[in-house]
Amino acid sequence: MTRCLRRIAPLALILCPLAVAAPAAAQDSAAAEALFNRGLADMEAGRYETGCKAIAESHRIEPKLGALFTLAICESRSGHIAAAFTHFGEYLAQVDQLTPEQKSRQGERPKVARQEHDKLAPLVPELSLALPPGAPAGTVVKRDGRVVDSAALAGAPAEPGEHVVSTQAPGGPVWETRIQLAQGEKKRVELQVKDASAPPAGGLSGRRAAMVVAGGVGVAGLVIGGVTGALTLGKKSVVEKHCGSGIGVSDETACDQAGMDAADSASTTGLVSTIGFGVGLAGLGAAAVLYLTEPAQREPTVGATSRRIRAGVLAAGPQGVVLGASGAW
Repeated sequence: MTRCLRRIAPLALILCPLAVAAPAAAQDSAAAEALFNRGLADMEAGRYETGCKAIAESHRIEPKLGALFTLAICESRSGHIAAAFTHFGEYLAQVDQLTPEQKSRQGERPKVARQEHDKLAPLVPELSLALPPGAPAGTVVKRDGRVVDSAALAGAPAEPGEHVVSTQAPGGPVWETRIQLAQGEKKRVELQVKDASAPPAGGLSGRRAAMVVAGGVGVAGLVIGGVTGALTLGKKSVVEKHCGSGIGVSDETACDQAGMDAADSASTTGLVSTIGFGVGLAGLGAAAVLYLTEPAQREPTVGATSRRIRAGVLAAGPQGVVLGASGAW
């Protein structure tokens, strides 16, 4: 008896999982059948969106040729010609693998599938996608939110209308483009890939933006300093004319009203000029530091001419500004 139990035990270990799996498989089959019947009813009632989804889920749970054929018919009626074309092709490929007896059970389905497949062939657009040379390994390509494998990049059926295609290198930003396809159109699109070091599309890097702002403040400060400096020089001549011995009074430091007004105005504009030149020099100095310490860029392509210019303020004052520049061709 013990020997018998020892012989039966390994067999029980095999049969027990099968016994558990059988009810589960039966449950899945019942769910698939219920989904198919519901989807078929929706399709016949013209509710293609819910009908096709239910039939597709039924085929996913329990792949059957009848469900695949019906799904293709539903998609064709709903206008999803690329999906219908693909599924009619899958159905025909699987039918070719059947024995003559199994094929006979399909009735008229293979004939209808062939006719529909051939009718849709010239109407289905085809979209080919090409990554640029040197695209980083692991670059992800998506079409309408779904990852496109490398085999499908060379060309795959696509529905007519607008499609969103994106690329993303590992750690890099997303590049995205929108593509319009007409019925029967075959289009090839060269994709772009932004690497991880690229600044956000449509904007400057933080360093470049700070450089531009600092330079703008510097130029504005020098302009204000120059203008107010010129005004100060003009007021100086008025002061000299209306103050001291020029007005015939005993006190050489005395001024008439015009001289006093000019002196007050010159004091104000002189202060503004000094501040303006200070701000201008500080702004240009900051911009120069950002520029001179910027990481080196990649060398230009062969045959291209490059030059580098560095500029700085050498001297500034109320009379004007002297700029210096050095560069190499």
